Amino acid sequence: MNNRAGSFLWNIRQFSTLVPTGRTVRLYPSGFCRPKIVYSSWNPRKLLSNFDNRMQSSIRYLFQDALIFKSGGDGFQTKGISTATVLTVDRLLCRRRLSFNSKHFVSDNGLKKNFHHEASNEDVLTKRTKPTPINCRKLSQECNSLSDVLDIFSKAPTFPSSNYFSAMWTIAKRMSDDQKRFEKQLMFNHPMFSQLCEQIMREAKIMHYDNLLFSLHAMVKLGIPQNTLLIQTLLRVVQERINECDEKCLSVLSTILEAMEPCKNVDVLRAGLRMLVDQQVWKIERVFTLQAVMKCIGKDAPIGLKRKLEMKALKELDQFSVLNSQRMFAVLAAMNHRSIILLNECSKIVTSNIHGCPFKILISILQSCRDLQYFNIDLFKGIADYVATTFDIWKLKKVLFLLILFENVGFRPVSLMDLFMKKAADEPGFLNVKSLVSILHVYSSLNHFHKCWTHEFLEVMASALTGSLHHITSENLLNAVCSFCLMNHFPLAPINQLLQKDIIHDLLTSGDVERNVHKLHVLAACLKLDDVPCHKDTHLVLPQLSSMPSHPHAKVAEVLSSLLGEGCFSKSILKSEWMLTGAKCFHFLTWMW
Repeated sequence: MNNRAGSFLWNIRQFSTLVPTGRTVRLYPSGFCRPKIVYSSWNPRKLLSNFDNRMQSSIRYLFQDALIFKSGGDGFQTKGISTATVLTVDRLLCRRRLSFNSKHFVSDNGLKKNFHHEASNEDVLTKRTKPTPINCRKLSQECNSLSDVLDIFSKAPTFPSSNYFSAMWTIAKRMSDDQKRFEKQLMFNHPMFSQLCEQIMREAKIMHYDNLLFSLHAMVKLGIPQNTLLIQTLLRVVQERINECDEKCLSVLSTILEAMEPCKNVDVLRAGLRMLVDQQVWKIERVFTLQAVMKCIGKDAPIGLKRKLEMKALKELDQFSVLNSQRMFAVLAAMNHRSIILLNECSKIVTSNIHGCPFKILISILQSCRDLQYFNIDLFKGIADYVATTFDIWKLKKVLFLLILFENVGFRPVSLMDLFMKKAADEPGFLNVKSLVSILHVYSSLNHFHKCWTHEFLEVMASALTGSLHHITSENLLNAVCSFCLMNHFPLAPINQLLQKDIIHDLLTSGDVERNVHKLHVLAACLKLDDVPCHKDTHLVLPQLSSMPSHPHAKVAEVLSSLLGEGCFSKSILKSEWMLTGAKCFHFLTWMW
C-alpha cells in the first residue's frame, strides 16, 4: 500500500513540473503559428481533483516540440483559426527523451496507457495538419510552367509563400521571350494568383527578411505592375525592416531598386539604403555586393558616400577578378563618379585579359568611358586590336556599333576601320538607311581614308544612298550628304534631291531646326569649293545662325592661322565664313594626305 501511494505521489510531482505556464496559440491554415503568452494560475490541489477527467478528455497535439492540449469534447480544428493551450515541455518530455522511469504511465484508476503509442498518434496528427514545406529549387525542377506552380499552391499552401514566386521566376528565366510573355498572361489569369498575392502580404511581416526580398525581386522580374497594392505593401515592409539587412540582403535589395522605376516608396527605400551603406560600407566583404550597392545608390548620392565607396573599392582592388574589373566601368558610370585611379587599374586588368571578352562587355565599357569622359588610349587600342584580330567572327552590325562608340570617345581605330571599309565595299547587302548614315558619319567625323579602298567604298555608299532616296527622311538625307561632302565626294542624285525647295523648307521648319541650319551652312560652304559646274549655280538662302563665340576652339584657330598664313584668317569672321575657311583647310589637308 505504501509503495502504491509513493508511486502515485511521485507521478504527480513529475507531472506538476510540466505545467508552470500556459500559452495561447493561434493556428493558421498556412502551417505557422504566433504564440501569445498567458500566465495562468497553478494549483496542485485542483489538479488532483480534475486529473482523471483531463487525462481522458484531452487531445494531444505535438507542435514545435510542445504538447498542445484542448479540453472538452470538441474535435481539433484544422481550418480557420483555433485556440489551444500549449504546455511548456520540460527536459523530461523533449522529443528525444519522451519517457518516464517506466514504459507505462499509471493513472489514479490503475489503468495503464502506452505512452509510446500515444506519441505515434501525435506524429500522425502533426503530419496531417502541418503541410510539408516546399523547397524553391525542387519546385522549379518539378514544374514546367508558371501555372504548374500555382496549381501546387492551390493543393497545399505552405509557409513561406516566397518560395512560389522565386520558383516561378526561376522557371521564367528558362523560357524564350514569346513563351515568357504567354506564361505571364496565364499566371495573371490563374484563379489562385490573387490568393497567393494576398497570402504573401499577410506573411510579409513574419517571414525571414531574405525571403521577403527574394519574393519582391521575383515579382519585379515577373512584370507585376509597380503601382499595385502588392508591390507597394512589400516596399513598405522592406522599409520597416531594413535594419535586418545583412550583406546578402544588401545585394538583393540593390538589385531590386536598380530594376524599379522611381516612386515615393522606392525613393524612401533608396535613401534608407544609402544611410545603411554609409554605416556598413567597411563591413562589406564581397566585391560583387560592393559593386551592386555602388550601382544602386544613384547619381545624386552625396559625394562623401561616393568617395567612401571608392576608397572601399580601392582597398579591395587586390581581390578584383576580371569580371569585377569589367563591371566597374558601368558601376562608376551609374553613380556618375569619375575615379581615374580606379579606372586606370581596371583598364590594365581588362586590357591584359581582353581575349574572349563578350560583346556586351565591350559595349558597356565604351559607353561608360563616353559617359565618364574617360580617355585611355591603351584600353581603346586593346579593344580595337582584339576585334580586328577576330574580325571574321563578328557581324558587321556589331562592328559598326563599336565604331560608333569609338567615334563618340574620339578614338580612330585605323586597322579596324580599314577592315570594315573593305568588308562593306565587298558585301553591301547589309546596308540600310540607318547603318548607311551611321557609317558615313563615323568615317567623316574621324576623317579616315585608305589609299586603295576609299574611292570604291564611297562609290558603294553613294550607290546605296541613291537606291534609298524614295523612302529616306529629309534629316537622314541631309546627314548623309554632309558626310559625303566632308569626305570630298559629291554624289549628284542625293544632292539634287536635297536641294529641292520642299525638302529645304521641311528642314527649316521641323525637327532640330538649329542643327539642320548648321549642316546646311556646312553643305553650302562645301559646294562653293567644288569645281563641278552644276554646283556653281546652286545658291541656298539660309537664315543666319545663332550668335556664338567667334573662336570657340583656340587650337583650331591656331592651326588654321599657321596653315593659311598671316592675313588669310581672322578670328572675328562670321560663322558661315568660319565654315568656309574650315572646309578649305579640310580639302587642303585631304589633298596633302
